[in-house]
Amino acid sequence: MAEKKDDVEVTDEAGGKSKKMIIIIAVVVLALIGGGAAMFLGGSDEPAEDAVEAEAAAPVKQSPIYFTVEKPLVVNFKDQSKGAVRYLQVKLKVMARDQATIDAFTLHTPAIQHELLMLFLGQKYDELSTTAGTKALRQQTLTTINEVLKAEQHQGELEAVYFTSLIMQ
Repeated sequence: MAEKKDDVEVTDEAGGKSKKMIIIIAVVVLALIGGGAAMFLGGSDEPAEDAVEAEAAAPVKQSPIYFTVEKPLVVNFKDQSKGAVRYLQVKLKVMARDQATIDAFTLHTPAIQHELLMLFLGQKYDELSTTAGTKALRQQTLTTINEVLKAEQHQGELEAVYFTSLIMQ
């Protein structure tokens, strides 16, 4: 019986040592995983200097301000298509990020309308019948308006021009 008891004790000691070793390894692994996850997810409470500089350098984008030009612009085409009399009617909205630019736009509306009428008058009906032609006219309209604003010593610019109606007959 003593031998059995010794055998049991040896088995218990070997089993106890292996259980303790497994528990220690499991605790160490869990600690490493938990520490890694905390560093990955938590990071530092203080922002990095590069992030602070990038945030300070990037201006906060203002929300857009839209202005509707109430009266449509109507012109007949200078270069007629196949001898037919053709007309263009454009209704538009403009967009800026500051009220001062919208105010300058409304103040200089007569000059802007004149320049736009001259721009539209020089267009060709067949070219405007395409999507590319309409997009090009929209970009030229934006450029023309911003040039008038710049000529009047206004610092801001319109960001976009939208055709809300474009009728060609």
